[in-house]
Amino acid sequence: MKHQTNLSKRVSIHFLFVLALIFLNCSSNATVSESTNKTEFVDQEQEITNSIGMKFRLIKAGSFIMGTKYGGVEGTDDTTHQVTLTKDYYIGAYLVTQTQFESIMGENPSHFKGPNHPVDGVTRQEANEFCRRLSVKEGITYRLPYEAEWEYAAKAGTTTEYYWGDSFDKVDEYEWYGGNSSNQTHPVGQKKPNPWRLYDICGNLEEYTLDNYYPKFSPGPHVDPKGPAKPWGTLDTTMKSGNYRWPYPTHSRPAHRHGVYADPNDRVPTIGFRVVREVE
Repeated sequence: MKHQTNLSKRVSIHFLFVLALIFLNCSSNATVSESTNKTEFVDQEQEITNSIGMKFRLIKAGSFIMGTKYGGVEGTDDTTHQVTLTKDYYIGAYLVTQTQFESIMGENPSHFKGPNHPVDGVTRQEANEFCRRLSVKEGITYRLPYEAEWEYAAKAGTTTEYYWGDSFDKVDEYEWYGGNSSNQTHPVGQKKPNPWRLYDICGNLEEYTLDNYYPKFSPGPHVDPKGPAKPWGTLDTTMKSGNYRWPYPTHSRPAHRHGVYADPNDRVPTIGFRVVREVE
């Protein structure tokens, strides 16, 4: 009788132990599931798609070294200096495509036609008007990026000359330029992105910024810089990125900059743009 009692106790303890394991396993699975869902939600926050199919990547506020230690090209000053951006923002993962531009503006000025090609030949005034109309349509502020925002996003936390390293030996993997483009634009997103998943950020088309152009940076560290109040002569717009025509891979550096005269009647097939969407 005593033996049976001890056996019953052992069976009961074993049963409780099994129940405890089942409970712990269910709790663990629930935690993993909750964690996974949270991760997926965070990832969705990092990339959003708007009403006309434009994808945007979230760029978190931070500091970086703007410019290059190798100096400027074409008479511009790329002297290194510290920049701090205090606000998060979204930036287009791709250049604005012809389909997207036409859906807002009702026309397509591009020289190289193709629905998924970046819109080219667009004037700075038209780029700004595109942003204005899109802002009205969605009730959210869209605009061109400031030069510092553009370069911060293009460098993507890297400190090398190119976002893939200090040598341009891998440029064919990442960008369209004069050495591989057959002298024309190509559909967006065909090359590898930078570490923050931005495509064609230093090639295919050069890009407008909101900054008035000046060949020299002002000295000292900068917080949320927005360029000079007045442009330098007739070169009134700061441009970033290389394009399909330039044969030199050095133009595919995030630090590369130059100025153009934003003539509203001058349609240049090497120029396009990407858009910033401000965080609500």
